[in-house]
Amino acid sequence: MIIADLKTVAGRTYPARRRTQNLVGGASPIQARSFCMGYVTLEPRGGQVPWHNQDQEEVYFVICGTGEMCIGKERQTLGAGEAAYIPPREYHQITNLSDEPLVMIYCYGPAGEVAHWRQELDGTLPEAGADAPPLPIGAALQYSAKSKP
Repeated sequence: MIIADLKTVAGRTYPARRRTQNLVGGASPIQARSFCMGYVTLEPRGGQVPWHNQDQEEVYFVICGTGEMCIGKERQTLGAGEAAYIPPREYHQITNLSDEPLVMIYCYGPAGEVAHWRQELDGTLPEAGADAPPLPIGAALQYSAKSKP
């Protein structure tokens, strides 16, 4: 039996103020061909999975906290117990709006790397409205390594 335990999965902290721990795929002991899954903690007031897209379809499931989910031209608040479906190649982001951490699970398939992890670490994320479609009207600001001092 192969077990991934959050107490022992190292995970990674990203510049947009989130910690991601792979449960299936990536550095996890569990590997699957059809999907990847992970546990994400967004820091209070602005922790984010930045505006990006990928070839895989994906679901974000919020365990606790409140966040603003943007998918394409739509924006909506998500809370504990709610899941959002993200179609392949659709730009999306989620931003923590609360004073508490937002904890969520992502699941995408098929399995494989997604470019936004490396782009964020390298400071090459697409800019909304320039390199990528604009964010929905009224959306929380996009994290941008380019605009950091």
